[in-house]
Amino acid sequence: MAGVASHAVITGSTSGIGWGLAKAFASRGYDITLNGLADSDAVQRLVDELKTEFKVQAWYSPANMMKPDEIQKMIVEAESRNSKLDVLINNAGIQHVAPVEEFPESKWDAIIAINMSSTFHATKAALPGMKKRGHGRIINIASVHGLVASPFKSAYVAAKHGVIGFTKSIALELADTPITINAICPGYVRTPLVEGQIEQQAAAHGISKEKVIRDVILAAQPKKEFIEVEHLAELALFLAGPAGRAVTGSSMTMDGGWTAR
Repeated sequence: MAGVASHAVITGSTSGIGWGLAKAFASRGYDITLNGLADSDAVQRLVDELKTEFKVQAWYSPANMMKPDEIQKMIVEAESRNSKLDVLINNAGIQHVAPVEEFPESKWDAIIAINMSSTFHATKAALPGMKKRGHGRIINIASVHGLVASPFKSAYVAAKHGVIGFTKSIALELADTPITINAICPGYVRTPLVEGQIEQQAAAHGISKEKVIRDVILAAQPKKEFIEVEHLAELALFLAGPAGRAVTGSSMTMDGGWTAR
C-alpha cells in the first residue's frame, strides 16, 4: 500500500528490551503495535510517547501470550490498522529459577507458553499476510541460553533452545519467499529490572555494585559489560532492513564472548 509507513508488532514491549526495541523502530519511522503487561495509564503514556517523540502511529494490544486466540486476534487487528505488518518481533518472556525437582509445574507451563509457544502462534498468524504482500521480517529474541545452559533455569533454557530450533525450521520453509526469520541471542542486557537486581544484591551481600556486576551477574560473560538495549535494537533494525534480506535461520549472538568459551 503506497505511502503507508512500515509497521512492527513487538510482543512484551511495555518495558525492558521490548520497549527499547519499540523506541528504536519508531525512531526509524515504523508504526508500532505494543503488547505487554501494564495498567491503562502506563499504556497510554507509552503510546503517547511514541506518537509525540517520533511522529508515528502507535497502538496497544493486551493479548495474553499464554492464549493462542488472543495472539491471533492481536495479529489480525495489527494488520487491519494500516493494511500490513512488516516486522514481527517475538520478545515476550518470563523467568523462574529453581532446581528441577522443586520447579512448579505452573511456572514450567507458563514459561514454555510465553517464551516459546507464543512465538509459534504469532508467527503462524502473521505469515499468511506476509506471504500475500511478498514481504516480511520475523525476529525472535532468544537468549544466550538458547545456545548454552545454566543450572536452575531448566524451563527458560528449554524454551529458548526451542525458539532457535523453531527459527531454523521456519527459515527453511520460507527459503523460497522474500520473508526472513532470525533469532537474536543476547547475554545480560541492561534494563531497569536488572539495575534493580544490582542494587538488591549489593545491599544483601554488602558489596559494591561494581563487584555485583563483575562477579555475580556477569560472571559467565567474559566482556564484563552489559549488552545495551540500543545495540540490540541496531542489530534488529539491520535484520529488518534491506541489508538483512539474505540473513535467515541465523542465531546471532550479542553476548560479550559468553559462547566463545
